[in-house]
Amino acid sequence: MLINLLLIATAYLIGSLSSAIIVCRVWGLPDPRSQGSNNPGATNVMRIGGKVPAIITLLGDGCKGFLPTLLVMRWGFPSWVIGGVMLAALVGHIFPIFFGFKGGKGVATAMGAFLGLNWLFGAILIAVWALVIKVTRISSFGAIVATLLAPALAWFLLGNDIVLTAIVSTMSIILLWRHKDNILRLCVGKESKV
Repeated sequence: MLINLLLIATAYLIGSLSSAIIVCRVWGLPDPRSQGSNNPGATNVMRIGGKVPAIITLLGDGCKGFLPTLLVMRWGFPSWVIGGVMLAALVGHIFPIFFGFKGGKGVATAMGAFLGLNWLFGAILIAVWALVIKVTRISSFGAIVATLLAPALAWFLLGNDIVLTAIVSTMSIILLWRHKDNILRLCVGKESKV
C-alpha cells in the first residue's frame, strides 16, 4: 500500500515541474504567469516566445503525464493506482507545489497520461485535439473537443474498465473546469486564435 501512495505522490511532484516556467527562465522570457494569457502553458509560451520554446513546453508537459503512467502500466499496478498516478500528475500541473500552486490548464499533461495508458486512446485524442486546432486555429476548442470525447472513448478502448473510465471522466471534468473562461469566450465568439 505504501509503494502505491509513494507512486501517486511522486507523480504529483513530477506534475508540479512547470515546463512553461522552466523553459521561459532558460530562454530569458517573461514569466508566463504574468504575460499574455497569464497561463503557464505551451500556447501562452508561443505567444511570448515563439514556436521552439512552445514545442519544448508542450513535450515537457506531455512527458509529465506520459512517463509516470507508462511506468505503472508496465509494472502491472492495479487500475486505481494507474488512475491515481494519472490524476496526480494532472493535479500537480494545475496546482504545482514548486510554483505557488499556480499552474496551467493541464491539457498536454492529461494527453500524455492518456497516451501512456493506452497508445490508441491517447493517439486518437491527440489527433482530434490537433485537427480541431488546425481547422479552427483555436487551441482551447481543440482541447475541449478532445476532453468531451475522452470518457466515452475510454470506456470502449480500455476494456470497459470502470475505475479507469471514472478517472478519465474526472480528469475531463477538471479540464473543462479549467477551460470555463475559454468556453464562455467561445460562446460569444471572442476566443483568441493561435
